[in-house]
Amino acid sequence: MRLPEKVKIIEVGPRDGFQNVKDFIDTADKKRIIDSLVDAGVRDMEITSFVHPKAVPQMADAMALAASVDYPAERLRKIALAPNARGARNAMSCGVKEVSYVISASEAHNKANVNRTTEESAEELRNIREAVPELKIRLDIATAFGCPYAGNVSREQVYKLIDTGRAAGIEEFVLCDTIGIANPKQTAMLAADVRQSYPDAAFTFHLHNTRGLGLANILAAMQEGIDSFESSVGGLGGCPFAPGAAGNVATEDLVNMLDYMEIAHGVCQEKLLKAAALVRQTVHAELTGNMLNACTYDNI
Repeated sequence: MRLPEKVKIIEVGPRDGFQNVKDFIDTADKKRIIDSLVDAGVRDMEITSFVHPKAVPQMADAMALAASVDYPAERLRKIALAPNARGARNAMSCGVKEVSYVISASEAHNKANVNRTTEESAEELRNIREAVPELKIRLDIATAFGCPYAGNVSREQVYKLIDTGRAAGIEEFVLCDTIGIANPKQTAMLAADVRQSYPDAAFTFHLHNTRGLGLANILAAMQEGIDSFESSVGGLGGCPFAPGAAGNVATEDLVNMLDYMEIAHGVCQEKLLKAAALVRQTVHAELTGNMLNACTYDNI
């Protein structure tokens, strides 16, 4: 079995997880959770989103939160989502040096999600690059494994966006299973294909656990050489197209699997579970992480 010796875990709970929470989470509590994740050894994290607060009220404190998360680069790679040039400028002003930008491989999903065609989103990506050339950008390709409106997404649709990103100087791409429809065979095939077609690009996989295949898909991707994955503390962040279903893979579940497989990752499970318990205490949302729910408050 081919497996990487080390895996990079990119924590997305404070962004992808929090954005779906209806009740506003106090900024100080968000900061405490981020600090607890850093203390657990998380070194790569999406901390917030610079979207308009009317669109996502939970992110109304993005500038204050981002400015308060002040770690040296070797301690934390601080990433934020920016949907446009204005958001990117705001991120830069708060000390964020890297942003994620999202385009859907599916035209129908992109239109439904951001009311733009994929070409219009690509043009905004170029605008961000021109407006803030010193900012590092990673491109998240949503619906890379399937679309809730159009069904199957072709490999060519994914490749088109990778080519768009590369033309804009982007080196890292996140392939997202937005609706949790991926299976291990499909995941392995996509992983093998992108690594063969773009050997000098960096790929991260963002996989959901909606149908219980999150960790199986991660294993399949690892076997094809993918060594970077996004996950969310407690499994925070549901699938918007399957109400009540699990969404993001829980970081502590991923760490548990990697520990058993003796694959290095740098995160302390004991401290991570304490961070997950803090989320459970402060955030009004259902947490789907198996490791967290297998524990009690006493043994955390």
